[in-house]
Amino acid sequence: MQRQLEPELMDDAEQADAYAAADFSEANGLFVALFSEFCGKDFAGTVLDLGCGPGDICLRLARTFPGSLVHGLDGAAAMLGHAKIALAREPVLARRVRFILGRLPDAALPMPAYDAVVSNSLLHHLPDPQVLWGAVRRSSRPGTRVLAMDLFRPSDLATAERLVKRYAADAPPVLQRDFLNSLCAAFQPEEIVAQLRVAGLGHFTVQVVSDRHVAVSGVVPDGEQSGAITAR
Repeated sequence: MQRQLEPELMDDAEQADAYAAADFSEANGLFVALFSEFCGKDFAGTVLDLGCGPGDICLRLARTFPGSLVHGLDGAAAMLGHAKIALAREPVLARRVRFILGRLPDAALPMPAYDAVVSNSLLHHLPDPQVLWGAVRRSSRPGTRVLAMDLFRPSDLATAERLVKRYAADAPPVLQRDFLNSLCAAFQPEEIVAQLRVAGLGHFTVQVVSDRHVAVSGVVPDGEQSGAITAR
């Protein structure tokens, strides 16, 4: 099945409301578990979440790692509205979590580099995947740990439709539609491997971690921060 693009931003109020109300605990819990395994259970540092949406993963990371400072970036004001509401419910996290409105690749960030750069379900929204990998490079320094998880595209439409029925049968129609569109817009693991080579991140690991998710992880080595990484 060929990749079929979907809208890059999810700034529609109905979409934002549906995503904020949906239960993504399985996938988001998997992401935090992968982060803990990759970065260590005692991680204490700065984290940038690219494409944070309604902020659930940012809040989960802040809760799980009390020594962390988490910045979430998203281009959709409607999504960040829900993120800020969720943060207001947990005032104990207010000093360690910040949400920033901005669209890659031009977003202005509060810090020049982070100890960890993460992303969940942003890659498939981007017409050009190098927008994500370029942002990873610009926000990193030697030793930065990078973790990105996303859907991967099934081999055919029938498989995609079966996944929607399996995991979103009781979801609102807007979420069922978006899930199917996202599966069709996602990249296959071998395509991500090729993207990383172009970005100068070919040493990163690409691993299928569920029947619909792929995870990319790696550590930025000395001499490969920001502009020091050369596309090849």
